Amino acid sequence: MMAKRKKDAPDPIDCHVGARIKARRTGLGVSQAEMGRALGVTFQQVQKYENGSNRVGSSNLFRIATLLGVGVGYFFEGLSADHAEAPDGNGLTDRPQATFDQDPLSSREAIKLVHAYYQIPEADVRQQVYKLVKTLSEG
Repeated sequence: MMAKRKKDAPDPIDCHVGARIKARRTGLGVSQAEMGRALGVTFQQVQKYENGSNRVGSSNLFRIATLLGVGVGYFFEGLSADHAEAPDGNGLTDRPQATFDQDPLSSREAIKLVHAYYQIPEADVRQQVYKLVKTLSEG
């Protein structure tokens, strides 16, 4: 079981991501000031990202990855589950998952079905249709 971190201490995941940002930036010879200008933040903000004291938002992480020529996953490489302080999943990932060859809502049939469903004016009738479809799918 992993130890709890201090309330005011940076999250180990943020520290890992920050260290990976710093390693890549340094390897490319990019200064914190240059990176900050490219991101529209101060070099101090880049420092805080790199030491883990400030979390990098998903949009900035994507921008940083693009600037540094890596995929977003690069920043999480080498990160083990031991770093995560996630609550017990209570079997959430053990539930059966539907599998699709493609996005199910991109098919013409699904779009027409959803459109028709929302054309039903009575909310209680829509709920009955939903329950019917759910029962049939479990069947």
